[in-house]
Amino acid sequence: MIIPEKSPLHFKHSGNCGDIIYAIPAMKAMAGDQDIFLHLRIDQPAEYAKHVKHPLGNVTLNKKMVSMLQPLLLAQPGFKSCEIYNGHTGCIDLDKIREYPLLLDRGNIARWYFLIFPVNYDLNQAWLRANPDPGAKNAIVIARSNRYRAPGVSYKFLRNYPDVQFIGLPEEYEEMKKMIPDLEHRPVKDFLEMASVIAGARLFIGNQSFPFSVAEALKVNRLLEVHFQCPNVTVYGDKGFDFCFQPQFEQLVKLRYDAAQINNRADK
Repeated sequence: MIIPEKSPLHFKHSGNCGDIIYAIPAMKAMAGDQDIFLHLRIDQPAEYAKHVKHPLGNVTLNKKMVSMLQPLLLAQPGFKSCEIYNGHTGCIDLDKIREYPLLLDRGNIARWYFLIFPVNYDLNQAWLRANPDPGAKNAIVIARSNRYRAPGVSYKFLRNYPDVQFIGLPEEYEEMKKMIPDLEHRPVKDFLEMASVIAGARLFIGNQSFPFSVAEALKVNRLLEVHFQCPNVTVYGDKGFDFCFQPQFEQLVKLRYDAAQINNRADK
């Protein structure tokens, strides 16, 4: 793919919210010091696994998700616009990744764009910013969607930790609360607020869903629950760890929870 030599750069994307977050490194690499104008195409058909209900039904992106994304993306340096696609010509089409014979159920979503567009980006470095929410500074914050769950993994042991908060859909929260009775739900008005909760957390735990893409982009202290049948999310950087088995999960939580306490003391 040839990158247009013009300023500013306009990009088009119609994928899920997480795919958009993982496309940002490629956008930044292509744009350099140019402004970024992002056009999001809504109501495009999606093929989700039939045995799991997806929150967006049968589309990849809708108007509500765009409105939730806009505050987060427009708070990022270089992003000048984020709007619903209205036929703007001359956009770099980030959906091109789905026209190539890539195995989209494995690898790393962020790197798919590097295979199509001739750019690279250091994925060890943060590509999102958010002000930490002080209400989460001592908390383990969880996001766990109904999709991409590692078989046999239980979060029940987290009831032994004093402050555990959940970001996600009400039905996802109610299911997790059965395992963690004192679990607190943190509803958010938009994804910038969600990013602030994640940025402020003592430890974030998520599966291969949108909130983890934000945690990965922020490079917070984080654990990824890997669905080994579809391992298409990868952690980069010294604060990122992954798991798909119970003993390792429990050990990592203890290690990273304690490490965060040590780091907080060192910062005082």
